[in-house]
Amino acid sequence: MAIPVKLEVFEGPLDLLLHLIEKNKVDIYDIPIVEITRQYLEYVKELPKDDLNTVSEFMVMAATLLDIKCRMLLPKTEDEEGEEEDPRAELVQKLLEYKMYKYMSYELKDMQMDGEKYLYKDPTIPDEVRNYKAPIDYEELIGETTLSSLNEIFNACIKRVEDKVDPIRSHFGKIEKEEVDINQKQDYIAKYITSHKKCSFRSLLSEQKTKMEVIVTFLVILELIKTGNVEVNQSKSFGDIDIELKKPIENFSI
Repeated sequence: MAIPVKLEVFEGPLDLLLHLIEKNKVDIYDIPIVEITRQYLEYVKELPKDDLNTVSEFMVMAATLLDIKCRMLLPKTEDEEGEEEDPRAELVQKLLEYKMYKYMSYELKDMQMDGEKYLYKDPTIPDEVRNYKAPIDYEELIGETTLSSLNEIFNACIKRVEDKVDPIRSHFGKIEKEEVDINQKQDYIAKYITSHKKCSFRSLLSEQKTKMEVIVTFLVILELIKTGNVEVNQSKSFGDIDIELKKPIENFSI
């Protein structure tokens, strides 16, 4: 029974052999030569006899398959290294090369089809743009500058950038807002001034631990001055500021 295939599908005997190997789902390195030869000869019988060139190519491969089949029935021979020779080895090598070139042709065909989708146009650059020359003399611009001097300039720029990096803040993972209890801070300052009657602004600030506490303390003192509870004096420029209690601090709130 002939294999239901058409000659125009195959481009030669190797193409037919690849089809039979894939059709039978066999390992190309371990071809069942008897079954493949039988199917191959069934196909050859159906070839048109008027095309002698095509028929001769397939007949040569048929003879090769029969020769391999006969050699596989004989006792196996060994090569110079003592390994058994496989009569199918040369055929397998030809099939692998043919398969590689076949799939390469598919890739080239796809590239050709993709290439047909691109459109090109002749350049339409105006003459004034084409003939334009930049009014810069690069030799004069570079002057005596060398790669070594350029490297020194580059390193100097990098160093200036690195010097701008805060060695402390740059390592902060997260900056969180400081929370200050204003009511608690008001009570503290009121009790401090009431107990001391007169104190320096510097001594009051020395008790504050964070920048936010200093700011809140300063605001509280300003509010106490506004309400007339305290009076501040400074004996000389840039000298210490004295805070003096003028009237009791009661129900005080910013």
